[in-house]
Amino acid sequence: MPDIVLKMKASSLKVPGIEYKQTLEGISEYVLTKNGLRILLVPDSATSVAGCMVTYHVGSRNEATGYTGATHLLEHLMFKGSKKFIKNKGTGMDALLENRGALLNATTWFDRTNYYEVVPSESLSLAIEIEGDRMRTATFTKKDKEDEMPVVRNEFERGENHPMEALDKAVWQAAFVAHPYHHSTIGWRSDIENVSIERLREFYNDFYWPNNATVTIAGNFDTKKTLELIKKYFGIHTKSPKPFPPLYTQEPKQEGERRVLVKRVGTDMICVAHKIPNAHHADMPALVMLASIMSEDKTSRLYKTFVDKALATNVTVYPYQLHDDALFLTFITLTEKLAHEKAEKLLKEEYSKIATTGVSALEIKQAKILARSSTAERRDGAYALLSSLNEEIATGDWKRFISFPKAYQKVTSKDIMHVAKKYFLDDMSTIGYFKNTPS
Repeated sequence: MPDIVLKMKASSLKVPGIEYKQTLEGISEYVLTKNGLRILLVPDSATSVAGCMVTYHVGSRNEATGYTGATHLLEHLMFKGSKKFIKNKGTGMDALLENRGALLNATTWFDRTNYYEVVPSESLSLAIEIEGDRMRTATFTKKDKEDEMPVVRNEFERGENHPMEALDKAVWQAAFVAHPYHHSTIGWRSDIENVSIERLREFYNDFYWPNNATVTIAGNFDTKKTLELIKKYFGIHTKSPKPFPPLYTQEPKQEGERRVLVKRVGTDMICVAHKIPNAHHADMPALVMLASIMSEDKTSRLYKTFVDKALATNVTVYPYQLHDDALFLTFITLTEKLAHEKAEKLLKEEYSKIATTGVSALEIKQAKILARSSTAERRDGAYALLSSLNEEIATGDWKRFISFPKAYQKVTSKDIMHVAKKYFLDDMSTIGYFKNTPS
């Protein structure tokens, strides 16, 4: 449906207490005026399902020593029950939704946590009701935490036993000394095990409010009825009675290369990390394209340098696109033919070439083709759309979902040379080695 038609239809809907804001490329934005809840609606009559996702602007970025991992713990505990949905009375949210064939889960990250359901369209009202209820009436207890600890501890230990995850965690801890990105999303073991239920409840009451959340609905649904349902089930809550705890800690300037060594049983690998700006910075499209050119497929530069020559079994490049300044990470999983020091030297030489000579027109063209395919995949189904929008909401502006692909298609070789020269500096880097050390 043409965007102008959607905009006319969306703006003409009159649901008292809900203010229409805008429609961009099929996504309509509203606000529940009573409490500041943001609403995104993305209708698609070609499907038989609908998805509901609540994104809260809280993640490990909002945690501190003593309660690291709080967002992730709450992710688990908020499935235990709420005022209306009580497991031991046969009205547990999991059972009710799964009986209707729902896909449901929650995830936690640096800047956000989200809860979602993809259901047959006729069950969308139940999903909205559940999310509205647990926003402010989640009923987790000390016993709930104790019952859930084996699951959370298992997640923690899986990460500790995975070489790339262990190295990734160590690199972030070395790269950020003040900003909360220093802490991994899952938190420190002692915090996870010992934080009190009272402290978790305090964290819940600090952040889980309508004016710190966005509700996104995608798929087959009636727009007016859905807005009325959101008003009914979320409109019973007030906005937060006090300001949200501010994050005023700024990472001090890095003044020299940092190094970290992890010695455990596992596969040898290296990680080279460089500080990069936040997701909305003008340099981000070029940085993301650089990552694609370096490692996206078997034609990429690092694949040819390392994997084709049997020096490595895998290369991974990941530019984090976060609310605050983050990291551009390059991982190389080594074979016995390649020492850590030699791998680091070869990798730095590859980035130096980019800064000096840029990339070819063919590499730019291929990266843009891959990006167009990826952009289409982000809209391929209710869940894909919800997940993609969720990450952009976390950066602070959902409209990046639309603007970033357009900016990406405008990137030039000159732009990539610029970011390589600007950010790939030794004094702004963190180098991590994972060395297999049999116990």
